[in-house]
Amino acid sequence: MTTATRTDVSLVAHLMRRAAFGAPAWQLEQLAETSYEELVENLVAIDRHERPVEDLFDRFHLDFADEERGNASGVRWFYRMVNTARPLEENVALMWHNRFATAASKVNNSRAMAVHMNMLRDNGMGNYRTLLQKLSRDPAMIWWLDQQTNHGEAVNENYGRELLELFSMGRGNYSETEVRSAAEAFSGWTIDQTIPRYPNGWYDTNFVYREDDHYHADKEFFGEKGNFNGDDIIDRIVTQPATGRFVATTLYRFFVADKPDGEAIEELSDVYFRSNYEISEMLRALFLSDRFKNARFETVRWPAKHVAYLMKLTGEHTDPYQPGLTVLEAKSLAMGQQLLNPPTVEGWHTGREWIDSAFLIERVNFAADRLANLEAPGVQKMVERLRERGPSLSAEELLDAALYELGCLEMRDVIRDTVLEEVGEDRVFDTASAGFGREATTMFQFISSSPDFQLA
Repeated sequence: MTTATRTDVSLVAHLMRRAAFGAPAWQLEQLAETSYEELVENLVAIDRHERPVEDLFDRFHLDFADEERGNASGVRWFYRMVNTARPLEENVALMWHNRFATAASKVNNSRAMAVHMNMLRDNGMGNYRTLLQKLSRDPAMIWWLDQQTNHGEAVNENYGRELLELFSMGRGNYSETEVRSAAEAFSGWTIDQTIPRYPNGWYDTNFVYREDDHYHADKEFFGEKGNFNGDDIIDRIVTQPATGRFVATTLYRFFVADKPDGEAIEELSDVYFRSNYEISEMLRALFLSDRFKNARFETVRWPAKHVAYLMKLTGEHTDPYQPGLTVLEAKSLAMGQQLLNPPTVEGWHTGREWIDSAFLIERVNFAADRLANLEAPGVQKMVERLRERGPSLSAEELLDAALYELGCLEMRDVIRDTVLEEVGEDRVFDTASAGFGREATTMFQFISSSPDFQLA
C-alpha cells in the first residue's frame, strides 16, 4: 500500500468516524476510491440513499413493534445506526437529541418518545426554523417542559425560557422580557391526551392549538411589538446573530472538537445565514473545511457512537434476528448514555466526562469483549487481512497493522511502547499458525484498552 493511498484512507477514516459511525479498513479502502468531495456529498445528500427496511426488525422483535416497551426506541435506534446507508442522518438526530434533551423518565410514554425520535431524524438536517417549529409541536417535548400547563391566564415560562436558553441562543443573549413574551406567545400550544388508556394500549398523543387558551395581547420581543404566536417568536429567533453562533457551536462541538474555535464558529454561522438556516449546507461547509480535516482525534466518542462503532468493526447485528440487540442499549447505558433518556434538560455532559473511571471500565470491557469474538464476521475478516500481510509479523508490524484494520487509528508513542512491552517487543508472530487468530484479537484488545481508542 502506497503512502499516498494510506494518507487518503486516513482522511476517509476521519470523515467516517465523525460523520458516520466509523468503518474497518477494508470498507475505508473502498470509499477511498471516490474523491473526498464526493464522499461528503454522499453523506450530506441523504436522499441519494434509502433508509433501512425495518419490516424484519418488527417481525423478529414483536415486543418492540408497537414501541410500547420503554427501551424499544433506543434498541431500534441502534439497529438503524449499524445498518443505515444514511449515517449522517442518525448522527445529526443524536446531536439534536442531546441539544433538545427530552427524557422518557418524565414523558413516560414510549409511543410519544418514538415520535420524538423520528421527528429529530426527519428534520435534523433540514431548515432550523422548521426544526424549531416541529420541536415546539412535539408531544413529548410539550410534556417534558410542562408546556401543556401554559395557559393564557396563567403563563408557564418553562418552554419559552428553554427555547431561548438551551435550544437556540444561549444565556446572555436575551432578557426576561423575551422569556415572558415567548411564554405568552406559546400559550395554548398543548396536546390532546396524556393518560394511557389500558387495557387497549397507548393512544397517540397529538399537538393541539387552543386559541381560547392563548394570550392574545401584544408582546414585546427583541424590540418588536405585536400579538405574536409561537411561530412568530421562532421567525424572530432564527434571525438573531446569537442563534447562528449557537447552531454553529453545536455542530462544531459534535463533529469537529470538544473545544470550539471562535473564528471557525463565525465562519460556520455565516453559512447558517447565507443558506437561510439550512443545516445540511452548514454540514457540507464544515466537512470540506481544513479545520475539520485537521481536527483528528480531538473528540471523545459518545457511548452510543462507541457501541455502534464497535458493531461496524465486528460486523454484528446486520441482521435483525441476531440475538443480543437489546444488549447494545444496555451497554450504552452502562457507559453513561441511555438513548431517549438524558439526565436533565441540559442533556449529557460530553467530552472528557464520558470517560470517568466507572464509564471507562465499561467502555474498555465492551470493546475488548467484542473484538475478541472470532465468531464475528468483521473480526474474522480483519484477522484474515492480517494473515495476508505475510508469513510472519514482528510485534511492531502487528500493532501497526491492527491499528489500521480497526479504522486507521493512531497511537501515541508512550502507549505504543507500553503495548509492545506487554506483547514482547522482539516477538515474531506466525500468521499461518492455528493460534494467530487469538494473538491478533489479543492485539485488538490491547489497542481497545488504550486511552487513544476512546478518541474519535
